[in-house]
Amino acid sequence: MGKLVVTEFVSVDGVFEDPGGSEDFEHGGWTFEYDRGDDGNKFKLDELTNSEVTLLGRVTYEGFAAAWPSREGEFADKLNADPKYVVSNTLTDPEWQNTTVISGDVVGGLKRLMDETEGTILVHGSGTLVRTLLENDLVDELRLMIFPTILGRGQRLFPDGIDRLKFKLTESRTVGPDGVQVQVYQRAG
Repeated sequence: MGKLVVTEFVSVDGVFEDPGGSEDFEHGGWTFEYDRGDDGNKFKLDELTNSEVTLLGRVTYEGFAAAWPSREGEFADKLNADPKYVVSNTLTDPEWQNTTVISGDVVGGLKRLMDETEGTILVHGSGTLVRTLLENDLVDELRLMIFPTILGRGQRLFPDGIDRLKFKLTESRTVGPDGVQVQVYQRAG
């Protein structure tokens, strides 16, 4: 059975909206104001390298599909070559190579994907999808890269309405010269 891992860039106040600046959020691109250093870059590359499948919501998928196919390098090569799954009831013909759409019974489709995958299923961004995963207790691990900023508004990673879920902190460290933190939480009990 696959291990479902959610990886996010997040502010101190829990905002994860538009870290790359492509979504017209007033603070879009906020992560680029900080140097996550070689250690932070290695953390992101290692988590992708050690994953088997990339799982995305439609909005994040569209952003990734517009950006990554034209890029080169170890990260881009791995992301472009890997199997990708996108959760959407509106996308029917994905153009990015190796992409499969999960629609209809999303929770059932996600459980099948987990059953059919031996390794890590890595979810980047994808707020609506992450909410569904949390609501259905499907997240095995959270990997948060916390940037030392308070954005004050924007979409929060953990919105109101999600029932209590217990996780255990398994890793916490500072990466880069600007105080960016990596925190890894595994589902407890």
